[in-house]
Amino acid sequence: MKRVKHWQDPANALLGAWLIVSPWILGFHGVIVAAVSTAALGALLIASSIEAMQVSQAWEEWLDVALGVVLMLLPVVLGFDGNPAALQNALLTGSTVIALALWVLATDDEFASGWDRQAG
Repeated sequence: MKRVKHWQDPANALLGAWLIVSPWILGFHGVIVAAVSTAALGALLIASSIEAMQVSQAWEEWLDVALGVVLMLLPVVLGFDGNPAALQNALLTGSTVIALALWVLATDDEFASGWDRQAG
């Protein structure tokens, strides 16, 4: 079995699974646009994280950053920001996904050295 390079990738996969079940746990499953969009972002996050666990590349972490940003913007863009549970879930989970992905980008020697080459 292949060893996972970054513990943050399985953590983000778990956050993706959380996004899929959270509408029912937090009680906003009746707000269809919130439930469906949250679950869809969760599925994308799981897929991205599984790929990152198989072949770790910087673009996969940047994809997770983008998914986190989209997740945080969804409540306002799709109009379910009036639902506190859905809003807080999107903001907290999205910011955690972003933080974990940026952590990998900043601490992985291969990825961080790419930043140094681009700056110089």
